[in-house]
Amino acid sequence: GDRMWHFAVSVFLVELYGNSLLLTAVYGLVVAGSVLLLGALIGDWVDKNSRLKVAQTSLIVQNSSVILCGIILMIIFLFKTQLLTLYHGWLLTLCYILVITIANIANLASTATAITIQRDWIVVVAGEDRSKLADMNATIRRIDQLTNILAPMAVGQIMTFGSPMIGCGFISGWNLMSMCVEYLLLWKVYQKTPTLARKSAKVEASELKQLNVKKESDMKPAEGVQLIIEKDVTGLEPQQEKEVGCAARIAEPFITFRDGWVAYYNQPVFLAGMGLAFLYMTVLGFDCITTGYAYTQGLSGSVLSLLMGASAVTGIMGTVAFTWLRRKCGLIRTGLISGVAQLACLVLCAVSVFMPGSPMDLTVSPFADISARLFENEPLPTIASPEPEMIFATGMPILSNGSIAPANGDPEMSPEPVPLISVSLLFAGVIAARVGLWSFDLTVTQLLQENVIESERGIINGVQNSMNYLLDLLHFIMVILAPNPEAFGLLVLISVSFVAMGHIMYFRFAQKSLGKHLFVCHTPDPKAAPDSSPPGNTSTV
Repeated sequence: GDRMWHFAVSVFLVELYGNSLLLTAVYGLVVAGSVLLLGALIGDWVDKNSRLKVAQTSLIVQNSSVILCGIILMIIFLFKTQLLTLYHGWLLTLCYILVITIANIANLASTATAITIQRDWIVVVAGEDRSKLADMNATIRRIDQLTNILAPMAVGQIMTFGSPMIGCGFISGWNLMSMCVEYLLLWKVYQKTPTLARKSAKVEASELKQLNVKKESDMKPAEGVQLIIEKDVTGLEPQQEKEVGCAARIAEPFITFRDGWVAYYNQPVFLAGMGLAFLYMTVLGFDCITTGYAYTQGLSGSVLSLLMGASAVTGIMGTVAFTWLRRKCGLIRTGLISGVAQLACLVLCAVSVFMPGSPMDLTVSPFADISARLFENEPLPTIASPEPEMIFATGMPILSNGSIAPANGDPEMSPEPVPLISVSLLFAGVIAARVGLWSFDLTVTQLLQENVIESERGIINGVQNSMNYLLDLLHFIMVILAPNPEAFGLLVLISVSFVAMGHIMYFRFAQKSLGKHLFVCHTPDPKAAPDSSPPGNTSTV
């Protein structure tokens, strides 16, 4: 259900806003800004509450928000003409704001679910076996990519051969059913894994003391100590905390925010996490921006769903490559190899900018679209045509500049077809790069799992999500400033540059970790097998 919504919401927003990327960029800006500000607080909430409560609450909030958002979108599609005439279109604008707000709440709940399941539960279930942890990470990612194949294909076909309103109803109904199934599955996993229940404030405080002693003897003295001491003090003095006034309660979220970022900076895998975050400063992915751009270039919802399915297949190939490379070369070297593979594939995207059919035009100001709406009092576009379903179904009458081909069949009035070489190379590079991308993502994920102690998994991974969304936020700001398709080529080149910088950061981390053995590829480290070393120790090879 989450993958269906992730695919459909960008198409819905483009459809409602007259084939412009502006509304999708605003949605992405709100989502990225919310996780950036609240990521550490969400992670701290995950740490302070029982695992089952966190998983159940986030699951219910996420699915309920998607259901409500789908119902509102159905109302907009059904009564769009009436909404346009009421209060000079301000009621429709209010509906846009409501949709984006509720969708943002769903994304925050999804972030909490990902932290608690993929960063905490899986580590507890795997125990001390790091090879098993790698296999479980890869399996979860394969399931995720498989849903990326099935969900967009199902929703894309429904919206193409039906209508966007039918697609909204289908997504709402599916999320209602999936919420019940996921709830039961979480309960069964929790019952079959007794160690998941061993999480409380008192146990956490004693565990922090033990792990702190181990870290002082096994690691650098300064790493990870500050946050642990502060948590111990607050755990040993609950009465003093209650006596503090309202000012301290108001300041508590800000203190948590600060402590989380300080602890993240002190992690031994800080550069690896930063390298992963820089990969989010890109339009070269199947997010709402690239999906909306492809839609303005004449690709229908059906074609987009098939392309997203192809990217999921290459993503699954990346999970297979991760497990194989880790066994052959070790965990850190797997990240290096994956980065080189991703950059090699993204060369196709850079080349596509200069190929026939590319809408890039340096003579057109990249700020023309936004300045026209903000400073020339141009009315906000709402529905591109009285029959958007027909445009959505075919997709081909939409030109690269967002105009519509004439309805008659006069060849003299019909424009020449736009070459597909550029958009084909673009998506070929994006799809092929998923192999290296997901292998690299799994590498950094496991590095975080192995190097962060249990009591800090929530807040550290929450800050990592915030860091990811910070770079994601920058890329949405770029699109808001230059939403016209003619500027998309520049965004592609900037994206490739940021991906390269991210992998340079990871290379620096690998160089500091392995030293002169960086390029000595051999069969893995002793820590890959089950041993008595705690998960909080630094990972090496």
